Amino acid sequence: MLQLIIVLPLLLTIPTVFAWKLFEKAGKKGYLTLIPFYNLYILLQLIKKPLWWYIFLLTPFINVFVYMLMVIELVKAFGKNDLIQHLFAAVLPFVYLPMIGMDSKSYYTDPDKIKKIKKGPVREWLDAIIFAVVAATIIRTFLFEAYTIPTSSMEKSLLVGDFLFVSKISYGPRIPNTPIAFPFVHHTLPWSETAKSYVEWVKWPYYRFAGLGPVKRNDAVVFNYPAGDTLSVRFQSNVSYYSLIREYGRERVWTDERNFGEIIARPVDKRENYIKRCVGLPGDVIQVVNGDLMVNGQPNPTPGIIQFRYSVKTDGSAINQKVLDKYDITEGKIGTTQGEYTFWISEEIANNLREMSSIKSVTRVTEPEGIWNPETFPNADNYPWNIDNYGPIEIPKAGRTVDLTALTLPLYERIITAYEGNKLEVKGNEIFINGKLSTTYTFKMDYYWLMGDNRHNSADSRYWGFVPNDHIVGKAVFVWLSLDKNKSLFNGKIRLSKSMRFVK
Repeated sequence: MLQLIIVLPLLLTIPTVFAWKLFEKAGKKGYLTLIPFYNLYILLQLIKKPLWWYIFLLTPFINVFVYMLMVIELVKAFGKNDLIQHLFAAVLPFVYLPMIGMDSKSYYTDPDKIKKIKKGPVREWLDAIIFAVVAATIIRTFLFEAYTIPTSSMEKSLLVGDFLFVSKISYGPRIPNTPIAFPFVHHTLPWSETAKSYVEWVKWPYYRFAGLGPVKRNDAVVFNYPAGDTLSVRFQSNVSYYSLIREYGRERVWTDERNFGEIIARPVDKRENYIKRCVGLPGDVIQVVNGDLMVNGQPNPTPGIIQFRYSVKTDGSAINQKVLDKYDITEGKIGTTQGEYTFWISEEIANNLREMSSIKSVTRVTEPEGIWNPETFPNADNYPWNIDNYGPIEIPKAGRTVDLTALTLPLYERIITAYEGNKLEVKGNEIFINGKLSTTYTFKMDYYWLMGDNRHNSADSRYWGFVPNDHIVGKAVFVWLSLDKNKSLFNGKIRLSKSMRFVK
C-alpha cells in the first residue's frame, strides 16, 4: 500500500509535464511540472483549491479521479468550458494541454475572478451523470464493490440475501481485462438474458496493483468462477459447460442449440462472481477425510459455521415448524418414509436435535472412501475421490516445478492450457508443451483452494479444482443488510441481527 501512495502521485507527474506552457502562462516556472509531489501542490494553487485536497492525491485510485477533476479545473481557468473540452482534458491531457499552451488566444484567469457560467438543465444533468459514472466506476474497480449472496453455499456464515461490501484493495485491485463495458453491470445487459455488456475490441493483460496484503487462509474471498471460461447460454454458470461435455459429449453440446443454446466464451473479469472460503494457500496440501478438512495434515479450524448433510429420524411424528425456526434450519427435505428428514445443519444444531425426545437419530451423511464421484476434480478414475473423501492434493505455487506424467497430467492440464496459456499435446506417452517435449512444468502463478462452509451444498474447488491468482476479485469484509426472501417486510424480512456485521 505504501508503494501505491508513493508511485501513483509520481506517475501523475507524467501528464502534468504537458502543462508546462500552462504553468508559464499562469506565472509559474514551467520546470515546476517536473518536480513530483510539488507540481501537484502548484497545480492546486493555480486552480485555487484548498490544501486538504492533497489528502485525496495521496489516496490510491481516488487520486486518479481527483487529478482528472484538477485538470478540468485548470482548463476552465483558460476559458475551456465545453463538455467535450473537459472530456479531452481528462482523457487526453498529453494532447490537449499542449494545444492550449500553444494557443495564443488562450490565457490564464484567476479562478476567483471567473464569472460563473450558468449551465442549462441538460448540461447540468450530463455533468452530474458523467461525474457519478466515473466516480462509481473507479470506486467499484479499485476500492470496493457491493455484492449479493445468491446461493446457500456459505450458510450459515453468509446467508442468501446478504448484501455485502467486497474490498478490492485488500489483495490489490486488478486492471479490467475488458475496459470498454456498460457501467454498473457484470457480463450481461440488464434488458437481455444473452446480450454481452462488454466489447472485446480492447483487451488488457492481467495486472494487479499492490494491496494491503496477500490472501490468507480462512478469508472469505470473492473470485471469478474458474470453469466459467466457456458456457452454455441456456444454463449459464448454473451447470458447468465441462459437466455438460462429460455427460452429453462435445458434439451434441455444440450442435444442439435448441437444448443447450449458444456456446460462448468469457474473459476472466466477466466470469461469474463466486464467494467461498480460502482453505488452502499455494504450496498447501489439502485432504478431506470423512467430511473433515485437513490442511497440511492438520484439522483446519474456521471462523465460519460449517454445515453438513444430516439424516434425521423421528418416532414417526413430524418436526414442528417452530423447532425449525428456533434452530434456524432453512435447508431440508422430507424423506419418503414417515418421520425421516434430511437437513443441512451444523454439528451444534445436530446435537440440539439429538436432545429432543421425539428424535431417534441424527446421522451425518458422508460418501464412503473409495467411491468415485466423476464430477470431482480432476474428473479422472485414477483419482477415485468424492466430496467427503478427497485428496491429498498439493496446491500449485508460482515457481514450483512438478513432474508431468500420464498420471499427474489430469491435475495440471487446465493450468497449463486455460490458465497459463500454453499449447498442450499428448502423443502416445509423451507430453508436448508449445511443441517441446516436456517431462516437468513450472507454474507461473499462485493458486488457491476455496470451499463453501455449507460443505454438502457447495460447488467449489472439489468440483473445479484450483483457483488462479488472476481470478481473485477481493475480500468480503462487511454485511450491511440481510434480507430473508421467505418473509414479509413486517414479519422479519430484514434480519437485523445479521445486518451491519463484519464477515468472519
